[in-house]
Amino acid sequence: MARIAVIGAGMGAMAAAARLAVAGHRVTVYERSATYGGALGAFERDGFVFDTGPGLLHLPAVWRDLFLKTGKEPLERCVGLTEVDPASRHLFADGSAVTLPNASRAGIVSALESALGAGAGERWGDFLGRARDAWDRSRRPLLEEPLWDDWQVLGRDPYPALRQRRMLRTRQAATVTEVGALELADPRLAALFEGCALAYGLDPRRAPASAALLPYMEQTFGSWYVAGGMRELARAVYERCLARKVEFGFGSEVTSIVVRDGRAAGVELAGGAVAEADHVVAGADTALAAGQELWEDGDVRPQGGPDAGQLPGRFAVLLGLSGARPASAVHRSVVHSPDTGAEAAAVFGGRLAERPTVTVLRPDDPRIRPDDAHEAVTLTATVTGHGGAVDWRDKALRERCAEALIDAAGTAVEDLRARALWHEILTPAETGAVPAPSLAGLGGRYLHPANSTRLPGLHLVGGHAHPGGGLAHAGMSGALVAGLIVEGADFRGSQ
Repeated sequence: MARIAVIGAGMGAMAAAARLAVAGHRVTVYERSATYGGALGAFERDGFVFDTGPGLLHLPAVWRDLFLKTGKEPLERCVGLTEVDPASRHLFADGSAVTLPNASRAGIVSALESALGAGAGERWGDFLGRARDAWDRSRRPLLEEPLWDDWQVLGRDPYPALRQRRMLRTRQAATVTEVGALELADPRLAALFEGCALAYGLDPRRAPASAALLPYMEQTFGSWYVAGGMRELARAVYERCLARKVEFGFGSEVTSIVVRDGRAAGVELAGGAVAEADHVVAGADTALAAGQELWEDGDVRPQGGPDAGQLPGRFAVLLGLSGARPASAVHRSVVHSPDTGAEAAAVFGGRLAERPTVTVLRPDDPRIRPDDAHEAVTLTATVTGHGGAVDWRDKALRERCAEALIDAAGTAVEDLRARALWHEILTPAETGAVPAPSLAGLGGRYLHPANSTRLPGLHLVGGHAHPGGGLAHAGMSGALVAGLIVEGADFRGSQ
């Protein structure tokens, strides 16, 4: 039985902790804040409850697998999990709109064909077919296996872009924006793809075409909602850890990783106390290993972001509304920017977008509202990160951005301003950055550092390590770290 110190109680870290405890190890989680869950937080006011991180669950199989592998009680016995159907309603700048069903390619194609005109559904269906090919080619190395030593083979984009002859030249789409222009050939279809990429923290102008995996993943495996809000999933994972005898130290800030005899040997806490360990799993900043060389020449290293700039963040407006939620309301609506390129230029250029893409979440859940005469609504947009050119602590700036989101959301929620009792604002200053998921292509610039480091005994977990950001990816990173520690060099990936 090994002693394992886990830094941070985020979802990836807890996923690793539960699996390692089941394997017979003694696991202690050190979390500097007063609670667990990382990005899966909640805000409560006047009987309303809001998610402060992701509002929907994609690839629930990741978390089902965790609960299956760590005990007899399945995920659905621990949280209320329901499909979101319809999956989303999209409103475009030209006044057109489309409502997409959940996890039905045929239904999606039909809806697009009816709403956006002849040929729109067929083009999107063909695009999803190419995205499926990219998924099949890259799923295991990107999501289910440790990052290969010869990761350079992932520098090639698995998306089978169409060859098109234009102006005496043969062209192929290499980026998300180019796929929209060359293959989807409709600004509204392009907005569907570009808006999805932006929501994952990617710049559609630069992100590889393999980002087609993201809408494919959502539209194939569906969108799911956790009753009571996504914080309930964090609670269930935390309780599973406790049931498997994982120990938690809240208010325990790790100031450095202890290195002895050339390997990670524990953690030092604020105040000077040292917790000895045989392995350290870091779900936090690798600067804790100051002075240690964690990567060698040729390794994938941490970056300021795939686009060599500051990572974007998420801006949220939490609204308590008077009046019952209409029966016709859709759980998720997306009000698309009239110019996603300009929006991306602002987000990744340290500026505010004049007209951002806004996601409106309206869960039909009695647990998140004081009574049926009220409704809880969350508005979110991807924005430039905190610091540098933008200080999200500026009250006037926060309110100006909130007004832009509320204006946009008014096209999706009737009488929004008249019904609003109050609103609360969350910015990247409170919620942090949005790390993107790993993607193949463009020479591997969209990959994240491996879960194993060159310092023996130190492993990385969470959104800033392989396979990257997002709730599903965090769960996968936990499975990979546990496999590497339990099976060592023989580990070939999750089954």
